[in-house]
Amino acid sequence: MLSRHSILAALLMLVSPAALALEILDGDWQQGAVIRGKVEPGSEVRLGEKRLRVADEGLFVLGLDRNAEAEAAITVIGPDGEEQSHRFDVARRDYEIQRIEGVPQSTVTPNAEQVARSRKEAELAWKARQVESGLTGFTQDFQWPLTGIITGVYGSQRFYNGEPRSPHYGVDIAGPEGAPVAAPAGGVVTLAYDDMFFSGGTLIVDHGHGLSSTFIHLHKILVEEGEEVEQGQTIAEVGATGRATGPHLDWRMNWYDRRVDPTTLVGPMPESD
Repeated sequence: MLSRHSILAALLMLVSPAALALEILDGDWQQGAVIRGKVEPGSEVRLGEKRLRVADEGLFVLGLDRNAEAEAAITVIGPDGEEQSHRFDVARRDYEIQRIEGVPQSTVTPNAEQVARSRKEAELAWKARQVESGLTGFTQDFQWPLTGIITGVYGSQRFYNGEPRSPHYGVDIAGPEGAPVAAPAGGVVTLAYDDMFFSGGTLIVDHGHGLSSTFIHLHKILVEEGEEVEQGQTIAEVGATGRATGPHLDWRMNWYDRRVDPTTLVGPMPESD
């Protein structure tokens, strides 16, 4: 007669293939999150209708934008053709809203020439973030690119004179001009632009599988487009270029065209030395 332990072990053997078809390695299912997971090598993974890139080891990454819907659907098709569907509840986040009145309109709204310039520059940044590479820097334990006081958070939004501005999609870290900015994970530089109208010195690093980091308002960029960088490598210096009121680092992150929250990949801000 089989013992209770033997029966349980047998049941686990029966259900484990299905249970292990999709493994979420880290990330909370909430708006703005970056989620990393693993499937059996050779599997196909889809988020809704979008097919995800899967590394040889079965690792993948996906991002949820600021206003992601309340449920995310993942489909996994194994090497044997078996299809499984998984659904995850996505938590809604409350974002900081600021309303500022009495701001001169010339300060709020750029002129036609500035708008034309910013649109051309935005197109360059958009193309840099659409790179489809097999890099696996996204699998590393991300680190903060700068240690300092956080002065701005992801998802916050300002209303000037009652008119909504675009939400803030990064995390602002205060730091002195010239302070070193380190690569939070390995990757390849896809954009190095010294003087954009809004973002000033702008640097984009591709971490692979659609995940990229953007660093803006930089005083100096120390790497070139096409250059491979390692985690922890100094890649730039903190500045106050572009439309910035003081020196700080604005660290942003994208999963393809989805703007995600980089702080969902790192722990609490380390204490300054």
